[in-house]
Amino acid sequence: MFASLARGDGGPDAIWHLGNAQYSKTLLLVRGVVAAAHETAHPDHDRVRDAYELLASIQEQAPDTVEAVLRYPSVGAWAGRALMALRQGRPSDRAGPAGLAKVAAAAAIRARFPCAIQVPVTQRMVTFPSVGQAIVPGQSAAAVLRSAARGAELVAGGASVLIPDDRRLDEAGWQGLRRISARSQGMALCLVIDDLDPDRMQAPSLAARLTEQEALWWQSRLREVWDVLCAHHGDLAAEILTALRVIVPLQAIAHRMRSATSREHFGSVGLSAPSGTLGLAVSLAHEVQHAKLCALQDVMRLAAPDDGRRYYAPWRDDPRPLSGLLQGAYAYLGVARFWRQQRHVEDEAGARHAHAEFARWRSAVHAVTKDLSGSGQLTAAGQEFVSRMSGVIEAWQRDQVPAEATRAARRAAGLHAERWNLRHGSSR
Repeated sequence: MFASLARGDGGPDAIWHLGNAQYSKTLLLVRGVVAAAHETAHPDHDRVRDAYELLASIQEQAPDTVEAVLRYPSVGAWAGRALMALRQGRPSDRAGPAGLAKVAAAAAIRARFPCAIQVPVTQRMVTFPSVGQAIVPGQSAAAVLRSAARGAELVAGGASVLIPDDRRLDEAGWQGLRRISARSQGMALCLVIDDLDPDRMQAPSLAARLTEQEALWWQSRLREVWDVLCAHHGDLAAEILTALRVIVPLQAIAHRMRSATSREHFGSVGLSAPSGTLGLAVSLAHEVQHAKLCALQDVMRLAAPDDGRRYYAPWRDDPRPLSGLLQGAYAYLGVARFWRQQRHVEDEAGARHAHAEFARWRSAVHAVTKDLSGSGQLTAAGQEFVSRMSGVIEAWQRDQVPAEATRAARRAAGLHAERWNLRHGSSR
């Protein structure tokens, strides 16, 4: 699996194993939050212990539900920050250990488990990860989630918010997490649009709550891109199906699409509104590579700690540390693979563009793998990883590309290097 991942593949089986490693990490982090809250005598340590015990009780009756909540990307991200804050003695509303109560409450809501649990309120909001968000009347600092077989409600200051049976819907005092789906070639993809959870991603320019029209637009785009991926990029579609659960909307940048993956949020991808179907497809190809490599680097170390050196990356305007260079090279290996296949299914004009994109990014990754190999900063595993990447890209150098596309790729690469050199000095 390591060898397959290093070649840019891996497939659903490898991603399944990486996902299980991430789930294991989240379990350890949650347990660490409970232990650290007790060891540091945090004011909320009793509430944290009670939330953990409730989560364990729900797990006995509904293990799949508890696992689904704990695998939700924002939960592991919150747990990591909460544990760090406890160990460093830095109190924070967003990283407070009492957030575990919201995790337990989310599981209770989903399982219809009879209980009552106090949950913290932040800026009049209570976000239940993987479920939705309640708007709390008044200025209460805490509220009580009451769950029963018939449903759930959040009570605060003498008022209550009913959580609808269909939690995707917006009701009085409630905002739901909407879902979008697509089916093609026998593969069905269902994703959550998370535009609510404060912990949904550590990324710049998170978009505000989508309107219903914007959510429907995303649904339409997903169907279009899923048709393309399943028809012409079946292996990539299978990886996306296994790796991604959540889309986090980002604010758009003029003239280009924005995408992001966070190491702490396995299963999420941040995306701005795509300019077109192929733009979204390429972004997904790019980000699923980041997701795989981030998860792999939680399992094994591929590079030594940052020694301060910075490198030229043909896809970035800023100098990159070695870890960032490796991430970029692996992501653009996926991008080059996408265009390598797509160039054969486009019309004449589209094929010219696809050939040029393939030519540009295979050359870029080829150059960067040499920099990585010669850096002296890779571990033995990292050296093997980059060597297998290099073997793939070396083989692709023999692929025939029209002369016009080759010239276009060289012009684009040259302009990027020239701008970079003017700003930072020589790129080599």
